[in-house]
Amino acid sequence: MRFFFLSLLLSMSSLSLFAADQPYKAVATVGMVADIVRAVAGEHAEVENLIGEGIDPHLYKPTRNDVVALQKADIIFYNGLMLEGKMGDVLVRVARRGKPVYAVTELLLEQGGYVMSDEEDHHDPHVWMDVQGWMKAVAVVRDALVEFDAEHAADYKQNAESYLKRLTDLDAYAKKVMATIPEGQRVLVTAHDAFGYLGRAYGLEVKGIQGLSTESEAGLKDIENLVRFLVKNKIPSVFVETSVSDKNVRALVEGAKAQGHPLKIGGELFSDAMGEAGSYEGTYIGMIDHNVTTIALALGGEAPKTGFQGKLSGETHGH
Repeated sequence: MRFFFLSLLLSMSSLSLFAADQPYKAVATVGMVADIVRAVAGEHAEVENLIGEGIDPHLYKPTRNDVVALQKADIIFYNGLMLEGKMGDVLVRVARRGKPVYAVTELLLEQGGYVMSDEEDHHDPHVWMDVQGWMKAVAVVRDALVEFDAEHAADYKQNAESYLKRLTDLDAYAKKVMATIPEGQRVLVTAHDAFGYLGRAYGLEVKGIQGLSTESEAGLKDIENLVRFLVKNKIPSVFVETSVSDKNVRALVEGAKAQGHPLKIGGELFSDAMGEAGSYEGTYIGMIDHNVTTIALALGGEAPKTGFQGKLSGETHGH
């Protein structure tokens, strides 16, 4: 009899996730990952995003609430490639206890030569900047959810297919508007080196004042060299980022001005965090739409001011 009750308790605990078809709890570290999980899981999951708008994940330290959320989660997704540096230990501990934890970049790591690195061989984690690359992350989430909740596998596959179609359209738009930038002005200068994948995918030379992580310092000599480059090549605009200090970018503008070159801040880009929750720019598609539209317009290209779906607010297109 005792064995029967123990078996019953175990079977009840394994079914508790899906009792009365209640949504399970999925936790994602950053907004770009959370957006994929929401799109693929649909009504079957409540998705919590730990690192919100305007927050730099490179420097983020997990709070007590984050640790509690991870412990309560039924399934966890993170970017990987050391983006969530200070959260890595917590994720390892949670995974060790048998909880399903997935890095959405795992397929890209297996694709030899895709992942970019700096001179010290640190992986560049900003893979969401190339829409085609980020489509591989959708496949990781889809397959993880199919394995985790096989009962709703058909929904996850259908949701993923629908989302991938939208990303295919976004990628085509990005290619189209970037191609309109005059050849001599196809240079993207930002606060830190977060746009390498975007540059490679859409044909821009990318220069970040800081390295791949915002923990690295930009030296005075780096700024002086960049000012010389901008003046010599008559680059019209440089860009600030929503989650990184604009101090170094403003130093470029002042330096170029002192040399007689009217350099502008071409707009504010989303690098390591998306826009405000609930807004179009607070989605992955809106974030990329905003970035490529802002870059194209500021560097002399052509793009509709309201973006590829006519949904951009247009509030941060240029300063």
